[in-house]
Amino acid sequence: MYIWLKDPNMRIERKHSGKDISIFSEMTLLAQQHGAVNLSQGFPDFETDPKLKELLAKATADNHNQYAPLTGVPLLIENLATFNAARPKPLRIHPSEIIITPGATYGIYCALATILNPGDEVIVLEPSYDSYVPAIEINGGKPVFVSLDTDFRPDFEKIRNVVTMQTRAIIINSPHNPSGNIWTESDWEQLWQIVKDTEIIVISDEVYDLLCYDENTFTSVMHHTQLRERSYAVFSFGKMFHATGWKVGYVLASEELNHAFRRVHQYLSFCVNVPAQYALAGYLEVFDAKANAQMMQEKRDYLIDAFACLPFEISSKAQGGYFQTMDYRNFSDLNDKDFAVWLTREKKVCTVPVSAFYHNGQNTGKVRFCFAKKEETMDKAAELLRNLL
Repeated sequence: MYIWLKDPNMRIERKHSGKDISIFSEMTLLAQQHGAVNLSQGFPDFETDPKLKELLAKATADNHNQYAPLTGVPLLIENLATFNAARPKPLRIHPSEIIITPGATYGIYCALATILNPGDEVIVLEPSYDSYVPAIEINGGKPVFVSLDTDFRPDFEKIRNVVTMQTRAIIINSPHNPSGNIWTESDWEQLWQIVKDTEIIVISDEVYDLLCYDENTFTSVMHHTQLRERSYAVFSFGKMFHATGWKVGYVLASEELNHAFRRVHQYLSFCVNVPAQYALAGYLEVFDAKANAQMMQEKRDYLIDAFACLPFEISSKAQGGYFQTMDYRNFSDLNDKDFAVWLTREKKVCTVPVSAFYHNGQNTGKVRFCFAKKEETMDKAAELLRNLL
């Protein structure tokens, strides 16, 4: 497929199979057009911690406004190593295994650009975030889709059955978007048994790592002794600190994989917003990760309680992340995309259809609501739905 320019002799080949506008932008635009409460896109509507904003202002005032080293500001690298070692489940990382990136989506893209050659296959577990497939295809790879089971858990036999000599990578997402499910130590070990005799590299999207609820413990791919030597683990300060517009993240990888990553990264971005790096470094020293997770668990529970009298069905509470999926099939026969559009236009509450996380757009009968919102936002959505459903 091509995009034709005004000159009939000029064309640009389409590089990926993704939509021209993502479902998140599409639904947010629809919400704006219809004055709907937006529980679709995963960005908070509550204030970023004033301490973090003050640290950003201080960093610019202190004249931290020029290029940083390729891997990141040394203070931020050092504080990340300290922060990860102090997790409830310690993650001991050497500074040589850390690189700062302009967001997690970039980190995933750059990891794929580092490892893929034309024709390489990448296993994608669906439902999956919509940036994965375009990033694979732009870098010459071929996505191979494996559906999670009905409870959004991995089916390792299905994964094993799609591995070929061309399989170069697998993308994992935990805590998972949209379901919120979290991979366990057992899950990582089962994946290791599949990939250990191959050259498969794991790219693990772990942007909701600090948002785990109900005593669920976050386990990174980097906790697995063998897998950490062949993995890129990708994190997001935007999700950690509820400042999604900052677009700063970090990637953990072995020194060798980090070195390969840097060879690509230096010619794409080179370095990342320097005042933000200093602000994040300072904030890591005062950030209360436990209180942050508790706050978000309370928001999840608040949304569920606010929707309790509505005819949605919840098979399980999100174990982590920003989102709660709900089933609506007991009161509507619409496919999930049409239902989400109808809910936005007619009922003034905006959500995202779970079908948007599948390459073939298959109807799921489920929609995803974001609970990273103020209580009054969730109350308003529930009130609109109570009055109109």
